[in-house]
Amino acid sequence: MHLDRAAGDPLVLPGPWDAASARTFEAAGFPALAIPSAAVAASLGHEDGATPADEMFAAVARVVRAVSVPVTADLEGGYGLSPAELVERVRETGAVGVNLEDSDATNGLKDPEAHAEWLAEVRAAAGPGLFLNARVDAYLREGVADPAGEALVRARLYAVAGADCVYPIKAPPADLPGLRAALGDLPVNALALPDGPSFAELGRLGATRVTFGPGLLFRSLRGLADLAAEVRAQAQ
Repeated sequence: MHLDRAAGDPLVLPGPWDAASARTFEAAGFPALAIPSAAVAASLGHEDGATPADEMFAAVARVVRAVSVPVTADLEGGYGLSPAELVERVRETGAVGVNLEDSDATNGLKDPEAHAEWLAEVRAAAGPGLFLNARVDAYLREGVADPAGEALVRARLYAVAGADCVYPIKAPPADLPGLRAALGDLPVNALALPDGPSFAELGRLGATRVTFGPGLLFRSLRGLADLAAEVRAQAQ
C-alpha cells in the first residue's frame, strides 16, 4: 500500500465493519479499506478491546473475501500472539496491512522501547510485504504531560523498528505539521472527525493517510435509529 501522496491529497480509507459495509465502500470507488477494531467489536456485541482474537480474525477474513480492493486491519495490541503467529494469522485473512496499538485500556501506554522491539520482530516476521501502521496513543491516554513530545519520541522509535506509517490518534490538527516536519518522509495517519478539517486540509497539515476509527459505523447507526423510529411509528 503506497503512500507517496501529493500534499493535500491523502489516501482516504473508510472503515468497514462487515462484508456488506465493505462492499458499499468499494462500490463508492474507494481504492482500499481499513477495518477498525472498535467498529468490529460493536458489530459483534463486544466492548472495544474485548473482541476475542478468533472472532476478530474471522471478521477481517470475511471483509477481505467480500471485496477486490486491498484491506488493512486494526488488530489492537496483537492479542498476546508472538510476532510470528500474528503475522501468520494476518496472512491467513488476506489482509495487506495491520494497525498495531502501543497502549491498552487497562495498563495505559506501553514502554516505547519494548514496544519498538516488538514491532521490529513483527517486521522481521512479515518481511516488506505487510504494511505496518504503528498507532501512537500519547494523545489518547490520560496523564501524558507533553503528548506531542511523547508522540514524536514514540514515532521515531517505531520508524526505526520498521513501521511504514505512524498514527498519532487524536492528535490535534495544529500538531500535525510539527510532527510531520520532525519525522521527515515517514507517512502520518490522521483520524477524520465529523467536525474536523477536510481531508484536503488534513493532507496540507501533513497527513498522508486518513482513517475513521468506528466513526462511520456510529453515523450509520444514527441513520438506522431514524429508520427504526419511522418503522415503529408506522407499526403503531
